[in-house]
Amino acid sequence: MAKYNGPKDRLSRREGVDLFNKGAKLTRLNILPGVHGPKGQKRAPSQYGKQLREKQKVKRIYGILEKQFRIYVEKALKSKGNTGEALLVLLEKRLDNVVYKLGFATTRPMARQLVSHRHVLVNGKKVNIPSFQVKAGDVVSLTPAIIEMSLVKKLVSDTEYEAPSWLERKVSLGKVTRDPIRSDIIELVSEQDIVEFYSR
Repeated sequence: MAKYNGPKDRLSRREGVDLFNKGAKLTRLNILPGVHGPKGQKRAPSQYGKQLREKQKVKRIYGILEKQFRIYVEKALKSKGNTGEALLVLLEKRLDNVVYKLGFATTRPMARQLVSHRHVLVNGKKVNIPSFQVKAGDVVSLTPAIIEMSLVKKLVSDTEYEAPSWLERKVSLGKVTRDPIRSDIIELVSEQDIVEFYSR
């Protein structure tokens, strides 16, 4: 699956939020990227522009491109209940996101790399598909080889890390106890704007 390989700071600056948990490393967050950046901040966005930015922000948070994101939207539209919530639940249940939320990686791109390089097990079997959808009862763990890597070793030995309420973690072993709900998702996104964008 294709992915964005360009500068991450540029994406965060465009959306006005720290998308990749860079913290103090991210500079000029309040200035749009590009030569016309400072000039482009004066005009208030239209309703369409607001919806577009929200859609782009969620795509970039979860590290997926337009084609795959549209597939998630189509699945959400076919599901029962709130479409926006169904979309966010599908995104949260991606394997790379679960690895990140379990605290096995510092960022989603790092989690994606762990999955792609076959360092993640689901129910004891190696899975190298970042978009793999976990379900309640699945056990997610890391291979012994990657646990020996200094950064990962430090992360899994962090006893103070608190996983979201829909996940359980014991050292390098995580379990999906239930499907996530809207209140479990801490990212500041307006899913209704995304649904309206695709409903035009």
